[in-house]
Amino acid sequence: MRGLLVAFAGVLAVLGIHAKAAEPVRIGEINSYSAIPAFTVPYRNGWKLAQDEINAAGGVLGGRRIEVLSRDDGGKLAQSLAAAQELTGRDGVTLIVGSYLSHIGLGLSDFARRNKVVFLAALPMTDDLVWSKGNRYTFRLRASSYMQAAMLAERAAKLPATRWATIAPDYEFGRSVVANFETLLKARRPDVRFVAEQWPSLGTLDPGRIAAAINAARPDAIFNATFGSDLGRLLHDGQAVFRNRKVVGVLTGEPEVLDVLGDDAPEGWIVTGYPWYAIPSADHRKFVEAYLAAYEEDPRLASLVGYIMMKAVAEAIRVAGGTDPEKLIRAFESLSVASPVGIVSFRASDHQATMGAWVGTTAIRDGAGVMTDWSYGDGNAYLPPPDQTGLRKPQN
Repeated sequence: MRGLLVAFAGVLAVLGIHAKAAEPVRIGEINSYSAIPAFTVPYRNGWKLAQDEINAAGGVLGGRRIEVLSRDDGGKLAQSLAAAQELTGRDGVTLIVGSYLSHIGLGLSDFARRNKVVFLAALPMTDDLVWSKGNRYTFRLRASSYMQAAMLAERAAKLPATRWATIAPDYEFGRSVVANFETLLKARRPDVRFVAEQWPSLGTLDPGRIAAAINAARPDAIFNATFGSDLGRLLHDGQAVFRNRKVVGVLTGEPEVLDVLGDDAPEGWIVTGYPWYAIPSADHRKFVEAYLAAYEEDPRLASLVGYIMMKAVAEAIRVAGGTDPEKLIRAFESLSVASPVGIVSFRASDHQATMGAWVGTTAIRDGAGVMTDWSYGDGNAYLPPPDQTGLRKPQN
């Protein structure tokens, strides 16, 4: 009888081990799907493609599938925090990923700090996320406001223009990217002056009023950070403001922006973006082909970010041996992951990833906007050194 009990206990133990191995690894994901679908739906397609590849290859931790519990925050901070509370409370996840809007990214970062869960911000660009308001639980993948401004300032410094104006949405991203561009351009060109600034509220841009204010200041060049419908209105109804002036535009070369503009897309602007159709590397072509096969549509920049995000999550879980927050933090702080654009690493000093961006010039080809004369800026080359004044190491 004793032998039977021992044998039965052994069977139960083996069954328990197998049950644990079959249990999925759950990850919480939050983004503004209903608020800004043009940006967030391609991002979701990207992470789902990577998730499918990871699971098809055997998953993580000895055969466990990755399961993503995804939530739509509707572009509202309160809704994102409620979703995070549900995911970490009722659903028990210890790793949250996602977000696009900077203010939501900052809110989720603070939630991660207070609740001691790891947060990988995919798309928010605000520098505060990893610097002034950074914390040990928060990491960021996409090239930041500072990094993209640094790439554009490098090109802008070669222009003959000395009088600049800026147009940017009046929220954290717009304020941050303009401040960075001004500082970095002046460092390269002390003779430059910024003679006008326009701060339209997101979604309420008045092209006529902006054109009048900019023209009155007589700038030689313009730095533009508007996007979406605001940029569309500015190009359609206020395009005279750009005539005979050099223009530098952050994000304007992304397919999310150019595809919507169609033949209204600007020509000759210096921009950051994503020329997916022209990147020749084999790894990138493999990603593009898989994306086209899965969704029958062209990839966007957000598609690529979502894809790399999920690959980074899987690699961090593998290195950490699970989803314990402290082990995940140590894993992310030394993490390097292969991606369609090469190796992407996370800096231990500030938790910013080294994913870069493409800088080039806009043109019209076959009735659509494209990037030409582009080059890829490795993110590591456009980040300040960890010990630079004002850069804060993420704190508890």
